Amino acid sequence: MKYLKRGLLISFLAFSVLLIVGSVFMLDFSLKSNVKPTDEADAYAYLFKHEYLRQWVDSLRSAHALRDTFIVASDGTKLHAMYIQSPSPHFDKSALVIHGYTNNSIRMLMIGYLYNKGMGYNVLLPDLRAHGKSEGKYIQMGWKDRLDILRWIDVVKSRFGDSTKVVIHGISMGAATTMMTSGEKLQGNVKCFVEDCGYTSVWDEFAYKLKKEYHLPAFPLLYTTSFYANLKLGWNFKEASPLDQIKKCKLPMFFIHGGDDTYVPTSMVYKLYEAKKGIKRIWVIPGVTHAQAYWDHTAEYTTKVKSFVSQYIN
Repeated sequence: MKYLKRGLLISFLAFSVLLIVGSVFMLDFSLKSNVKPTDEADAYAYLFKHEYLRQWVDSLRSAHALRDTFIVASDGTKLHAMYIQSPSPHFDKSALVIHGYTNNSIRMLMIGYLYNKGMGYNVLLPDLRAHGKSEGKYIQMGWKDRLDILRWIDVVKSRFGDSTKVVIHGISMGAATTMMTSGEKLQGNVKCFVEDCGYTSVWDEFAYKLKKEYHLPAFPLLYTTSFYANLKLGWNFKEASPLDQIKKCKLPMFFIHGGDDTYVPTSMVYKLYEAKKGIKRIWVIPGVTHAQAYWDHTAEYTTKVKSFVSQYIN
């Protein structure tokens, strides 16, 4: 019996150490910043496969119309964004466009094109924490970022005028950030939201990835990693929930999702759409994978977004 108890204790301690190591590894693997010196060049190369975007960005550069701006968050983190003034002076419509996981503001310039070139809007494209030129050691999955977006709304007003009307449009993690922001107390300038392939919660997304890619259950690793995230980052995976936030959203929202999305499963958009009260629209596109709706159906995407946004910003 004595040896059995000792063996059980040793096994328990070994398992505990393994779980702690696994939790640290999972948090760092999933959320530690991985910004590389080549990211900016790679992002432009990604965009410039499309000649119309190359020509547009070149025209912005020649006119010195693609500019940088920085703010400092309340915790001292320096945050970066690019902005583009409307071609029409004193234009009172603006888009705040938010990128996805491990991407940057440059990779959202096609949505900037939609609003600026296609609709005449002012555009601001922030780099979320630990992305692009923004500081930060850990990706925040939209949760802390939602508070930064509130600051960026102030920047939109200061750059483009106090009366400017704002749409917030995000893709993937940027869509989750958009939905998380939608549940906060917002200034009257914000009129509507477009979310493209966002997840229901960080917990749901990580649980899905654990099962799909590693054939692991949520218990115990996701529980301990979420607990560690709370200690390290100040938030846990369950509280970082677009699903909970949109229940508080009172403004119109357009939900877009690929019908063949296996990265953020398509089933999530139906839960989000159901949870959102008030004015809403949904577009699930058959055959489209994650974050590819704009690229696969550019003309239709542009038409549908213009149609939706123009109802509330006119």
